[in-house]
Amino acid sequence: MQSADSKFAAEVQALLDQGYAQRALEVAERWCGKSRHQVGAWLARASANSRLGRLDAADRNLEVAARLAPKDDRVVFLSGLSDQQLARFDASITRLRPLTQRFGPYATEAWMGLVDSLWIAGRHAELAEEVARTGPWKSDPRHALYAARSIFGTDPARAVSELAKVAQSPVAPIVKRIAGFDAVRLLDRLGRYREAFDLAQKTHAETGLPFDLDAFLQPVLDEGQRAAARSSHMQSVPAVDGLAMFIAVPRSGTTLLEQMLDAHPHISGIGEYNGLRFIGEALQSLGCGGRSTHHLESQDALRLQGEYLTDARRRQRAGSKWMVDKNLCAWRFIPELAAVLPGTRCLHVVRDPRDTAISILLSYFQPHTDGWTASLHSIRRVLESVDSVLPDALASHGLEHVTIAYERLVEDPSGEANRCLKMLGLDLAEAVLRPEANPRGVFTLSHAQVRAPINTSAVGRWQNYAWAFGADWDSLAARHDARRTAK
Repeated sequence: MQSADSKFAAEVQALLDQGYAQRALEVAERWCGKSRHQVGAWLARASANSRLGRLDAADRNLEVAARLAPKDDRVVFLSGLSDQQLARFDASITRLRPLTQRFGPYATEAWMGLVDSLWIAGRHAELAEEVARTGPWKSDPRHALYAARSIFGTDPARAVSELAKVAQSPVAPIVKRIAGFDAVRLLDRLGRYREAFDLAQKTHAETGLPFDLDAFLQPVLDEGQRAAARSSHMQSVPAVDGLAMFIAVPRSGTTLLEQMLDAHPHISGIGEYNGLRFIGEALQSLGCGGRSTHHLESQDALRLQGEYLTDARRRQRAGSKWMVDKNLCAWRFIPELAAVLPGTRCLHVVRDPRDTAISILLSYFQPHTDGWTASLHSIRRVLESVDSVLPDALASHGLEHVTIAYERLVEDPSGEANRCLKMLGLDLAEAVLRPEANPRGVFTLSHAQVRAPINTSAVGRWQNYAWAFGADWDSLAARHDARRTAK
């Protein structure tokens, strides 16, 4: 007869396999309620939370599992992946490497996680050693992706060729997508711009998913329509202390600025934390999202604020006074931010829209959540919508903010950093001007760039692809030029 624990485990796994992560979480939570000392229940809960993007909740679940069974291979494996997702790369490598050396049931997947952490952490010599090591992963189609990555720096032309083979091989769509955009990145670096552009478009077409751009933009468009007539949100919860947040689209320079600020002894970057997105989703389910935030009950706002701060503070460096949230969805949730996290200081970061657009188009993004990145047309629509709303929406909601233009940041890092620090009541520290020396790892598309000193090499990058931009970009670019040159 099948035990209750086995039934729970089978039900959770079946739901996850079918893509019903929320239902799987509900089953896992019931299982934990009945069997609090059953390690499988906590692992199921962690798996469901991770699938939902609730990485910090999953990490807390894994901490319980590790206390119950610290040497269990599945606990160690999932904990190593959690370390990677939360940018604790040294811990991830330390956990996963022994699993690959024991050649147990998790050896291949642990190796994939290990080499991924080595890649993101910039430990390329160790990555090359792992690629050369014999093991069951050698026969996995994904091995070729990391073999190509291991020669990125030494033989980029050959790496492009190897990545193209991976992208055309019978591997999972996500692996095809990763390989394709890795090749795009190298082609761009080699100055083969037409090839980079064409391959990016091909990879988007072959690995993308249908995406409803109008629905995605609706909250932003609603915000723009009502901004002029709306007064500041009536504050129903206490203002938060010590929280700053980026308000910016991807590839606009946020990783550089975050690394600069994180180097300050009183500031801790907390990475791309999903807390605000979950607030937005919760308010939508309560019927209080967007234009309806004035219906939000104080007790619900307090609960959501507490949930956000609990996990945000788990990421905060001990002894720091401020934490900086680098999520890249805040521009879609301005009313929700003001309603639940009043007092947040906002860093509105902007960059030449053409530089931003080409950087987005040539980069890997998740197609189901960021399908708008698949064409310059859809990217322009997003940038125009955001530009039409910010920073007026921040002001109308009573959110203190400073606008930082990427070009000014790299030309005058001291002056622009001082503007940010002044808003936080802090003085400039010398370490802020040397972000490349910051040992903190970042789980972001810009993980390689943060190891370089501040420079202006990315300014005007779009000109390598000037033939792709028509006159429909002129007004957006002109508005940015006026903003960046304003005194």
